[in-house]
Amino acid sequence: MKTNLILCAILIAAMTSCSPAKTEKSATGNPEILASESTAVVDTESGKVAGYVSDGIHIYKGIPYAKAARFMAPEPADKWEGVRSCRHYGPTSPQGARQGYASDETAFAFDWDDGYTGEDCQRVNIWTPGINDGKKRPVMVWLHGGGYSAGSGQELPSYDGTALARKGDVVVVTLNHRLNVLGFLDLSAFGDKYADSGNAGLLDIIAALQWVHNNIGNFGGDPGNVTIFGQSGGGSKVSTLTATPAAAGLFHKAIVQSGSTLRSMDKDDSQAIGIAMLDELGIAPSQIEKLNDVPYADLLDAGNRAIARAKADYEKKNGQANILFGWGPNVDGKTLPAHPFDPAPSEQSRDIPMIIGSTINEFAPSVYVPALRNLSEEKVMEMLRAQYGDHTDAYVEAFAKAYPGYKPNDLIDTDVIFRPTAIKQADIKARQGGAPVWMYVFEWQSPVLDGALKATHCMEIPFVFNNADRHASMTGGGADAMALADRMSQAWINFARTGNPGDNWTPYTPEEGATMYWNSTDEVRNAPDRELLQLVDSLPGRRL
Repeated sequence: MKTNLILCAILIAAMTSCSPAKTEKSATGNPEILASESTAVVDTESGKVAGYVSDGIHIYKGIPYAKAARFMAPEPADKWEGVRSCRHYGPTSPQGARQGYASDETAFAFDWDDGYTGEDCQRVNIWTPGINDGKKRPVMVWLHGGGYSAGSGQELPSYDGTALARKGDVVVVTLNHRLNVLGFLDLSAFGDKYADSGNAGLLDIIAALQWVHNNIGNFGGDPGNVTIFGQSGGGSKVSTLTATPAAAGLFHKAIVQSGSTLRSMDKDDSQAIGIAMLDELGIAPSQIEKLNDVPYADLLDAGNRAIARAKADYEKKNGQANILFGWGPNVDGKTLPAHPFDPAPSEQSRDIPMIIGSTINEFAPSVYVPALRNLSEEKVMEMLRAQYGDHTDAYVEAFAKAYPGYKPNDLIDTDVIFRPTAIKQADIKARQGGAPVWMYVFEWQSPVLDGALKATHCMEIPFVFNNADRHASMTGGGADAMALADRMSQAWINFARTGNPGDNWTPYTPEEGATMYWNSTDEVRNAPDRELLQLVDSLPGRRL
């Protein structure tokens, strides 16, 4: 009896919500972590969760926001009794082996944390300055990169929300959702049961946003002021969600970083992959349920073969390439009624302010191939002629106007792929005549590895999260980086709070082309590269 009474007392204490706790400093000056069954306890729809407190920020990891059977739409997460410990990242979506580990330089700079995988991967992570306090802080929901095939809400040191939450008094959320063959295998050709299979991963994200809407108030956030932001594949997810009816009202502002997406997969092409997939596995349509028993590795391998096969069939039949073949959302007339920004943005996005941008070097060849660094002008011109042929001289002339004082390597390392698409998205959004759009280019050059990283793809993420020090292997962590992180993260916070990143940043219009160039000295320039990008976009095979 005495033991039972003690257990009851412990359980009651554990289930008691508490006010924000202060974090004590240890003798070394580092913040101590407070973690107990009576610390950082919050109610959710499924049950109570316990996080921990570090440096004044309440942190929760691996909270289930949904559950789902293979290829099915997500359902509400199971409820639990008592207090669930949510202090460590949950499972990430199964995915192929990360190729970046093959390069020591790349692995060092990015410093990935791939965690552990599991098909039960619907999890959210939260950083908040206060809980159960009735405050309505802006909520910033991060959608990770990796296309629709890879990545997670924890994969980079940059994704940690502590610094951003503290600096802006905002609630930061990251999440995992189903990817690749688990999230985007379209089996709808085999019956209504699988109608949602091709967009299951997108439906996971919507379920996460719905969870945020229903629960974030207890974490000190305002469900009526939610900003979604993401980079690369995450930017594509942001673009797509602006055209997804089920997400309407679940977010109010949007930021697309190096992931502008105008079109998604067409339904016929998406179904062709699903049909080829069954054939690759030797499964008859009448036995489609056998897919549930196929080990994930075999499923992914067959799916990738199916993509290559369906794409080849398409190109043979139509006599042209189709870059959209692969894992990703499809225009199914339901979850995604139309392409996100082609020919026009959805009406539901009219009142959504947006920030759209890219880095100046994105996937610069020399970042990943050391032999291409510090090339002679003669060698660079040889490479340009192989790419642009008779248009090479015109390209160099337009480049010189856009970037006076350029170095030879800049001619091949400056992005002319991501930015044109970002401009098209911004043009379409601005001409809609609704909420404003702001455009940026991140051009600050990392000093790491003697400057080899430049402003490569992902380089802006540590600055957006105010994590230039936490991700110093990418930024160097120096004073210049820290100062830029302070300015850039503040702009993102301002936007999340008010819909305006700051008075010194002029809204974008197609006519003026105002673009913020983030560097040691930030500067708004009016489309200095317009002539260059128009030339590139006009070349055969380059139209995006």
